[in-house]
Amino acid sequence: MILQALVTHYENLAKEEKVSKLGWCQAKVSYAVNLSPDGHITGIITLKEEKESGKKKVWLPKQLRVPEMVTRSSGVNPNFLCDNAKYLLGIDADEQNKRVLDCFQAAKKRHLDILQGVEGEMAQAIRLYFENWDPPKAVECEAVQEKWEDLTDGGNLVFCMGEAYAQNDPFITEAWEQVCNVPGGEEEGICLVTGKRTEISRIHKTIKGVPGAQSSGAALVSFNAPAFESYGKEQSYNAPVGRYAEFAYTTALNYLLAQRDYTFQLGDSMIVFWAESGEESYQDSFFMTVEPKPDNQEEIKGIFENLKKYKAIRVGDMELDPEQRFYILSLAPNAARLSVRFFYQDSFGNILDNLSRHYHRMELVKPSWEKREYLGIRQMLFETVNQKAKEKTPVSNMAASVLKAILSGSRYPASLYTDTLIRIKAEQGEVTWGRAGIIKAYLIQNYGWKKGEDYMGLNEESRETAYVLGRLFSVLESIQMDANPGIKATIRDRYFNSAAAAPASTFPVLIKLKNSHMKKLERDKASSKIYYEKLLTEIMGKLDEFPRRLSLEEQGKFILGYYHQVQKKYEKREDN
Repeated sequence: MILQALVTHYENLAKEEKVSKLGWCQAKVSYAVNLSPDGHITGIITLKEEKESGKKKVWLPKQLRVPEMVTRSSGVNPNFLCDNAKYLLGIDADEQNKRVLDCFQAAKKRHLDILQGVEGEMAQAIRLYFENWDPPKAVECEAVQEKWEDLTDGGNLVFCMGEAYAQNDPFITEAWEQVCNVPGGEEEGICLVTGKRTEISRIHKTIKGVPGAQSSGAALVSFNAPAFESYGKEQSYNAPVGRYAEFAYTTALNYLLAQRDYTFQLGDSMIVFWAESGEESYQDSFFMTVEPKPDNQEEIKGIFENLKKYKAIRVGDMELDPEQRFYILSLAPNAARLSVRFFYQDSFGNILDNLSRHYHRMELVKPSWEKREYLGIRQMLFETVNQKAKEKTPVSNMAASVLKAILSGSRYPASLYTDTLIRIKAEQGEVTWGRAGIIKAYLIQNYGWKKGEDYMGLNEESRETAYVLGRLFSVLESIQMDANPGIKATIRDRYFNSAAAAPASTFPVLIKLKNSHMKKLERDKASSKIYYEKLLTEIMGKLDEFPRRLSLEEQGKFILGYYHQVQKKYEKREDN
């Protein structure tokens, strides 16, 4: 299904001329070798462009349409018209590398074979260049010598004559497309993607743009060991994909990964997404809702409200169809290969509806300084990691599983909940808005906590023991802080974890401490003492006993009770 969806997307992109047709590709090109009509190098033209990268300005290679490039793993395998200096000039940073001459000779043969008999000044210039160029004497060429270090740095080169690129020459283009239409001598079979009998691709092009994978690209479909083969089918013949389908899916996926506005990293995974129709408005809307920003909260709210009311969903001037098929693909690096964390497809309306339900489950009272209505999925996952760590990356599998669960409206992975509890305990009761939201959402979705909808703010009527105990702990902490202004460490730092797990052995100690704090308040803040006595009476009246142990579910409710009571305290301060 993944490859079929990508092939369909390629065809939509091709209609809009956003991607190259079969036999061509987009490549990063650093330099152009300028040739005279008689095939001599007259100069090396820099094609790199200055662009902004964060706060810096960097020089980046230019994207050009070139003949489809080969997939190289080992051995000598030249490209046509676009390649590195080893193949097109026969030079290398390591001047002792004898293999570089083999590379040049292979490129020479390939170009002369393809361009034999081809008309035009450009074709003739390239033929004469390869016939006359002598790599060992490259240092004698002034143009090459000037940019020797840059040329041997590994970037791609193309040929040109002035402002005319070789790959755009009509005679050369025609010759190349004739080559592309000639069968490659590969096995024929039934393509798993198109269902047609065609020539099967033995090696698939690499996919670029997944962080952590090889910079040269990684394979999505490949076999490299007998253990992965069956019925004598080696390499990619074990999963037969036709030449056209292979070109289409790799082109579409590389295009998607290159569109940084429509990708985002989650853990070690790269998430790409697209609509079946190819309309980018769906991508815009999805990215906006899954990665909310402070300045688009109201717009997102409008989308969700219209969805609930069965009204038209509009992004700019575009009206979105809720029935439009939408795809989300999660890719993770695995050495020279890519692994699929998940592939999810559904109607666009259902995906937005599931996102809206998730945000609703997360909804609860926030600190006054928090202006966001929606906490994006990536920001939510950051709540599960140590904020002081250098690498603030959530557990890889968990991150992808959480996204899939949200998109499909299914149960959250247990690790989301346990990692959040572990992080709160590791930080001695540091319960943020995001962490409290995770706990509430998990309890509702995974434990079937139907009453959870009543816990967006402080629920003073609740008699759930764990929740009430969390409230009680917060009040005891407040008493200590009021009795000792400026105190650096509170009971939270020492007792929060034990109180949340084993109340029976912890709360009697805390109540004894409370008594001494209340005596101090009686001397200094009599009105506060009266207030706390009333509040304690109200809370303690909802408890029958201190349980010996609290389950993981109950620990989550304890944390919510604590969070809500703390927020209530700050609300009162702001009112005063």
